[in-house]
Amino acid sequence: MATGNSDVCVVGGGPAGMLAAGLMARRGLRVAVLEKNDKTLLKLGITGKGRCNLTNDASARDCVAAATTNGRFLYSALNEFPPADVMAFFEGLGVPLKTERGGRVFPASDRALDVVYALRAFVKRSGASVVRGRAEAIVTENGAVSGVRFDGGEIRCRAALLATGGMSYPATGSTGDGYAIAEKLGHTIVPPRPSLVPLTSPDGFCADMQGVSLRNVRLRAYEGDKLVFDEQGELLFTHFGLSGPLVLSASAHLRDFSGDKCHVSIDLKPALDERKLDARILRDFEKFSNRDFQNALGELAPSKMIPVLVRRSGIPPETKVHSVTRAQRLALVRLFKDFSVRISGARPVEEAIVTSGGVDVREVDPKTMASKLVPGLYFAGEILDVDAYTGGYNLQIAWATAHAAAGHIEF
Repeated sequence: MATGNSDVCVVGGGPAGMLAAGLMARRGLRVAVLEKNDKTLLKLGITGKGRCNLTNDASARDCVAAATTNGRFLYSALNEFPPADVMAFFEGLGVPLKTERGGRVFPASDRALDVVYALRAFVKRSGASVVRGRAEAIVTENGAVSGVRFDGGEIRCRAALLATGGMSYPATGSTGDGYAIAEKLGHTIVPPRPSLVPLTSPDGFCADMQGVSLRNVRLRAYEGDKLVFDEQGELLFTHFGLSGPLVLSASAHLRDFSGDKCHVSIDLKPALDERKLDARILRDFEKFSNRDFQNALGELAPSKMIPVLVRRSGIPPETKVHSVTRAQRLALVRLFKDFSVRISGARPVEEAIVTSGGVDVREVDPKTMASKLVPGLYFAGEILDVDAYTGGYNLQIAWATAHAAAGHIEF
């Protein structure tokens, strides 16, 4: 059986684990990264559709506000390693960055692999070693961490950092292994669920409009009568329901899909109030007064959406436009301003960008990421019950929690 000794064993070679390993090795600590895949940072290489949205050019306060779960827990870590410092760190590794709409930060090359290679090189240069193997348990002596047992032996260590990620993108190694390890040590695991994930709908018209992408629309999400999300942006109709940036963000706020509780309302023309929209429709109707109603909406909506709008408006499709009544026209206005879609659930966690749930943060020191239950045990990244909106915020959380753990691990 292979064995080894180190000061710290980092379990998980993802973004949080690798950054922490490099930073700790740079401090002069002997660090071993235990990674079950052939290569580290597999998930980072596919983030941002292969471009890697590695942070958001926002303040620490804004990052806390962007967290949809346990934002206050992150306050200290985000202030200690805010986005500006993350950007400076990666540019210092030789990765030029650029900022796009919404503060999203990407490598100037649009290549996630540039970030991957730079971080791997940083870890190697710092002196940390990478050991291939699947972690099985944290070993303790007298209640404190003394090693990490894996399928190839045991790494003796004085501290262990669990950075195994969540359960999203399991093909990259995020299969929830760390939850079971932490639970065996007495930690509470908030049940994992998908977050930042497409939403399913029982409404057949979604499949009818599969592939229709809408920009600059307003999405309101409801649980029962309670409004839980309200933002403007982009969404996409799919064969199963809804996807796109707005929908992914809304999903982080929808918890209970039982009993037809959830629905969303799409304002297709948020720049126009009902009066102005009615005037706009009137102008189109005057222009196309002799057409059938079903052929008069081409300047108001995508072609694939028009049959659905006609059907849901209640106006017979072959009605001549000049025969449409005022009451019918106002019903069409309301449909444009409140295009409702029932929501029956979320897509599987395998399709989620991040996992909500994980190690209960009440059992973790927010400044050091140290376990309050087991001396020598630390956490970083998605294994913690913290998550945020899309836009680079979740990777920022990974960097900040890794930095906090790396800077405060002591013996």
